[in-house]
Amino acid sequence: MGKRLYWTALAGLTAVAGGNALAAPPAPLPAEQLDWQPWGDDAPSGALCRGRYVMPPYRLPPADTPGDVSSSSDRARYGEDGSVSLAGEVLLRRDNSQVEAPEVRVGPARESAQVTGPLALRDQGLLVRGDAAEVSLQSDAASVDVAHYVAHEARLRGDAQRLARLEDGRYRLTDASFTTCEPGSQAWRLVGSDILLDREAGFGTATHARLEVQDVPVFYWPWVRFPIDDRRQSGFLWPVLSASGDGLDYAQPYYFNLAPNYDATLTPRFISDRGFLLGGEFRYLQQGPSQQGYAGTIEGAYLANDQGKSSSNPNDPPDAFEGEDRWYVDYRHQGRLNQRMDYRLAYGAASDGRYFDDFGRDFGESDTAYLPRLALFDYSGDTWQLEARAQGYQRLDYPLAERDKPFYRLPSLTANARWDQDNGFYQQWRSNATYFWRDVIEQQVPLREAATGSRVHLAPALGWRADPSWGFLEPRVELLHTAYELDYGNLNTDRDTTLSRTVPVSSLDGGLVFERDLSAFGEGYRQTLEPRLNYAYVPAEDQQEFPDFDTNERAFSWGQLWSPYRFSGVDRVGDLNRLSAGLSSRLLEDDSGRQRLDVGVGQGFYFEDRYIDMNGDPDTLPDRDTNYAAWYRATRDRTPLVTNIDWQINDYWSTRYAWLYDTEREVTERNGIDLAYRDPRGHVLNLGYRWELQGFDPSADDPEDRLGYNREEFDVSFALQASKQVDLIGRYLYDNTNDRSLERLAGVQWNDCCYGLQLVWREWVEDNDTANTIADDYTDRGIFLRFIFKGLGGVGQEADSYFEQAIPGYRSTAF
Repeated sequence: MGKRLYWTALAGLTAVAGGNALAAPPAPLPAEQLDWQPWGDDAPSGALCRGRYVMPPYRLPPADTPGDVSSSSDRARYGEDGSVSLAGEVLLRRDNSQVEAPEVRVGPARESAQVTGPLALRDQGLLVRGDAAEVSLQSDAASVDVAHYVAHEARLRGDAQRLARLEDGRYRLTDASFTTCEPGSQAWRLVGSDILLDREAGFGTATHARLEVQDVPVFYWPWVRFPIDDRRQSGFLWPVLSASGDGLDYAQPYYFNLAPNYDATLTPRFISDRGFLLGGEFRYLQQGPSQQGYAGTIEGAYLANDQGKSSSNPNDPPDAFEGEDRWYVDYRHQGRLNQRMDYRLAYGAASDGRYFDDFGRDFGESDTAYLPRLALFDYSGDTWQLEARAQGYQRLDYPLAERDKPFYRLPSLTANARWDQDNGFYQQWRSNATYFWRDVIEQQVPLREAATGSRVHLAPALGWRADPSWGFLEPRVELLHTAYELDYGNLNTDRDTTLSRTVPVSSLDGGLVFERDLSAFGEGYRQTLEPRLNYAYVPAEDQQEFPDFDTNERAFSWGQLWSPYRFSGVDRVGDLNRLSAGLSSRLLEDDSGRQRLDVGVGQGFYFEDRYIDMNGDPDTLPDRDTNYAAWYRATRDRTPLVTNIDWQINDYWSTRYAWLYDTEREVTERNGIDLAYRDPRGHVLNLGYRWELQGFDPSADDPEDRLGYNREEFDVSFALQASKQVDLIGRYLYDNTNDRSLERLAGVQWNDCCYGLQLVWREWVEDNDTANTIADDYTDRGIFLRFIFKGLGGVGQEADSYFEQAIPGYRSTAF
């Protein structure tokens, strides 16, 4: 469980005030007195600091008996009262503690020693220098005046008017400072009137603490708890604060380290123009034997009586949620019962479709479109694959149209199997039984989407595959049988409620592989030439009265060229009588077999029109005048000519290209090219171009989801590691059709020895869940600012995952 406590504060952020807050630690020592060694020419690659702390070896061996004290000095004087005064170069060692000083006086009881400085106290990776000290000779207790300390492994240093090492191993510092910055740097430090460090527990506390940046106080806390290593600790996390013309937004998370395998975070949040929102998260993890175990999270938030700020979407009515309770809950769980059985659970719900638009979760939250609901059990055997699930989701649209409400699967049972024989024959079984349900007003949705009910789908298949090194041949026959028991609720219809359909699917796929050795650019390659033919036949079957639970017509692609299935889902089986021909060539490196180039060209030829569309009528084609795109897809004689190129130019540059060209109308239907640069040092460049003809993609059944124009977009994104400290990122997505920017992003990340900074500006277009028009689109903007004080924590939201998604190939530098 990776969450780490960054910062704790009892009273949040206030102005520095009051005399008690003005603790005054002594001036720091120079680097050479703090075991600091500059890297010089030995600096490791990527080192951000100019050196490191190195603890020298002990100068005195330990005593023969643990707990005894060994000593060494230039001079010694014994007093009449039994005391001993050591002078010159004095060394005392008790187990792992060592004192170095010019003068030490040991009392007659031999319980403690008075040390006159300048002195050095060393103990297990800790150095303390001071002006004077009292050191116990029977325990680990010590007290040092005008102290300067270094924890080598944790890279901590600081100064204190007084430092006391308590008998239990903790350290108490008075008028002290704490920082992870290298000596000579005052980038930041924590200053407190009383600081307690517990190295065994991994945290420290401070009273009347202030955070100084370049000696300027910026934060003040009456009481503070902070980590001094990577272990998780309970306490307040850094607050998240934002302000705009609409008001103030302040969130103060509190982290509960409940156990090593579960934790929680509670986040009160005040939004000045909406009210008080309370959020929380609980996480758990349990590892078991033989790969068994489970993990999960539950999170949510609640705001009572929204005070009525306008929605972030300008298309919504003003004060759309005034007086309403706003909330969400999201539960995710996954586990493994044994090596063959996994399961997943999820339940998400929100008060309305605008919750995340108005309140968000993180920097890229605007992409949240739904919250899943799932209970799934999966078994993976050598032959059988079994699955049982209950599934649904809440679609986050506002307002939510009746036809956009999703179907629930309550339940869905799947059983798939495959048997292979040595002579090349194989048998395959696919089956599924599902009950579909949703709560809609039947009169307000298309008739084929108005029904609920059960569906049983059986798909046995028989095939044979020969796969020698010089090619392959695979004839295959599959029988698709689907049966329904339907209920149309309050809708008056003469449609049958008991339906069934059986359709055979036949295909013959074959290809040859020719190879030759090739020398190019001073390298040896193996080149292939691979012709391929595929024939598929599916008869037309009347499906006019069949429902539409989960089916869409597929957009054409290179993969569709070799597939007999025109629809996703099983509610429609598309008729097909097509021969596809293709030619591809690959370039493989001789030594490693690594593929450098893959080029493919192919086209399909139809022998019959395709009558079956989402209406399911085997006798009627789409109307040419009212829906030309659908009519043309159904009657064209040839598929688009498809060209695919995947080229790894060298170790840094690669490109992908896909072109679908209509040879009958002589127009490009879809075109896309991506050029990518990847440098191991962290440099990334992505150049992309996409074109799509209006009406090309039939998969959107809802008119609002169909593209209402020819899409032409340019996409440029980059990440540049300008130096060991500086990363620059940016993205520009341009809609050339409508002459507008779809997204602009620019950011800088500074990663130094003891601090980090992320600053990103983003502007993007929200399409209001409609692709057919841009009239209701609107522009949104955001600024992301995050400070990291290494060893102490950070201020601002985590956004690395969004940046990595927006800029393919980018990996954010870890602070």
